[in-house]
Amino acid sequence: MTQETSSRKAAHLVLSDGRHFSGQAMGAGARVTGEVVFTTSMTGYQEALTDPSFAGQILTMTFPLQGNYGVTSYNNESNRIHARGFVVRELTELPSHRNSIMTLDAFLANQNILALTGVDTRSLTRHLRSSGVLMGTITVDETVEEALRRLRAEPNYETGNYVEEVTTASIHQYADSDKLSESGGIISSDSPHIVLVDLGVKNNIMRLLETRGCRITVVPHNTDAAGIANLTPDGILLSPGPGDPELLEDVTETVKSLVGSAPILGICLGHQVVAKAFGATTYKMKFGHRGANHPVIDTVTGQVYITSQNHGFAVDATGLSSDMQVTQVHLNDDSVEAMEHRTEPVFTLQYHSEASPGPNDTEYIFDKFLTLVKEGI
Repeated sequence: MTQETSSRKAAHLVLSDGRHFSGQAMGAGARVTGEVVFTTSMTGYQEALTDPSFAGQILTMTFPLQGNYGVTSYNNESNRIHARGFVVRELTELPSHRNSIMTLDAFLANQNILALTGVDTRSLTRHLRSSGVLMGTITVDETVEEALRRLRAEPNYETGNYVEEVTTASIHQYADSDKLSESGGIISSDSPHIVLVDLGVKNNIMRLLETRGCRITVVPHNTDAAGIANLTPDGILLSPGPGDPELLEDVTETVKSLVGSAPILGICLGHQVVAKAFGATTYKMKFGHRGANHPVIDTVTGQVYITSQNHGFAVDATGLSSDMQVTQVHLNDDSVEAMEHRTEPVFTLQYHSEASPGPNDTEYIFDKFLTLVKEGI
């Protein structure tokens, strides 16, 4: 144990069922509360922390060593950390990577995020798999009993509309209109125009569209159908995001009105909202799918993909319109992973094709979307 580690303040992670885990505080702050979830990804802590889909949650990494390559200037998936707290087994204090600009601890402290190191995260993960995800709190200045009483008086994760916290504040263009695409073309007013409904978008979705020559307009989640139509989109993308899709009835109604006006792609939370627009319901999973190693099978072609996922809710296809067909399912639990409309250019996927699983198994999704967009122009 180094002198720095030994000087950290003692802290606790207390779960709503009374179970607690002790360790040392890192980052900044004295108390934080959120839904405690785990991800099985071995790398990508910077991308995960800045993923808006983790808003309202305390993130646990199952892989024991974190912070070993530090923090770079280019791996953020948004403009800030969205996870409310962070739990790890071991924090590396001397990162080793030529592009590192700071330690993980400094990154957390700079954004006032409280975290916990020295925790048996495998034991914590096993507990969450058995009990299901739980509300929890990281605390530095309370006893376990005091923290548990406070935690049980606080609202559950399901009651919060976290999309309102992470969506863009205003309509704006992504990047510069004269930026070169990967294909060597200049993105201009003649480029395919994608209107991206921001439910908690990750930067790499926009990067991948841009490298395919798209002009992108990002709009807040509550932009109505008329507001989107006035932007004359060639394609509409509903982004991933945090929280319960049942709280997004206004977005669901917007999707209903937009079907037939332009090709539509829904990713993760966007997938769930589109499913609701076609009659399906959603449900909360026991511990969700979070990680970069989830196997998905295409029920039409038989192709298996390794996917990156981050969601705690899933689509129940009961009630789904016969106009929509389920085209992919999860190989572990048969949950709905993709859908496609039989006659309209509308399709969805539950996983994150932009997150480089496989590493590029599912980037074809963006090419498929752009093919539909260009056919309609």
